[in-house]
Amino acid sequence: MADRYELGIDASTVDAIDMHVHVEVDSCGHGSLPDALTEASAKYFKAEDRTPSLDRIADVYRELNMAAVVFTVDARTQLKHEPNSIPELIAGAARNNDVLIPFGSVDPRTGEDAITGAKHLAIELGARGFKFHPSLQGFDPSSEQFYPLWETLQELGLPCIFHTGQNGMGAGLPGGYGIKLAFSNPLLLDSVAADFPGLPIIMAHPAVPWQEEANSIATHKSNVFIDLSGWSPKYFPESLVRLSNSVLQDKVLFGTDFPLITPQKWLGAFADLPLKDEVRPKVLKGNAVRLLGLDG
Repeated sequence: MADRYELGIDASTVDAIDMHVHVEVDSCGHGSLPDALTEASAKYFKAEDRTPSLDRIADVYRELNMAAVVFTVDARTQLKHEPNSIPELIAGAARNNDVLIPFGSVDPRTGEDAITGAKHLAIELGARGFKFHPSLQGFDPSSEQFYPLWETLQELGLPCIFHTGQNGMGAGLPGGYGIKLAFSNPLLLDSVAADFPGLPIIMAHPAVPWQEEANSIATHKSNVFIDLSGWSPKYFPESLVRLSNSVLQDKVLFGTDFPLITPQKWLGAFADLPLKDEVRPKVLKGNAVRLLGLDG
């Protein structure tokens, strides 16, 4: 195991920071998802390489002169499937700390174990944030049952990414593989943001079909942000583009959902968005630099 992750990124030299990159297989070949979900999501996104290794991901972003936030999701209770190794993921990011920033993940439904695990990943291993997927993990983030976990993460002072909106996971399968879309309504995060104002919350993806709700929350609460991953920019809701040019210009973040969407494809479509010249660098890097504390 490598030493504890220490940030090695010089934010002034990279062109962009991708806030949403999945690492879904470890060195033992164990994937983060049951095979049926991996195959269905690859079909949904038309992904060419669904499970690149962490070192391959680092090479991709190094070649593009970008940094990337990398993570997996611990959904062991809902999926009855252990995630790929998160300690190994953090160690791999440490090995590639010139381009990779590791986020941890814990299963909120494991109670005290989730709190202990979050502390271990952050304090001892060096995770720089956390990733949650309420639909995939099968939990309501607004339930006070999970407030002790949010309190712990607020004390750690690390940002948390929450999946919002439509799910590629389970798409096209009977019953959507039991995955419930309602848990990904961004309104469920409003009470979390209100009750934990020191917890930076990143709502992942254009939150279709709840984009207006996401816009409202991000406008209302200074600790809430939106990453733009999971959709080609050519399909972004008009309201999201419009507000990104105004009140949300300091709150929106570049993200791809790699390997499901490549940076090249995302950036090609992003170039056609009607954004102000002064907004584009904020989206691609400036907002992430500030949120991740890379400016000091």
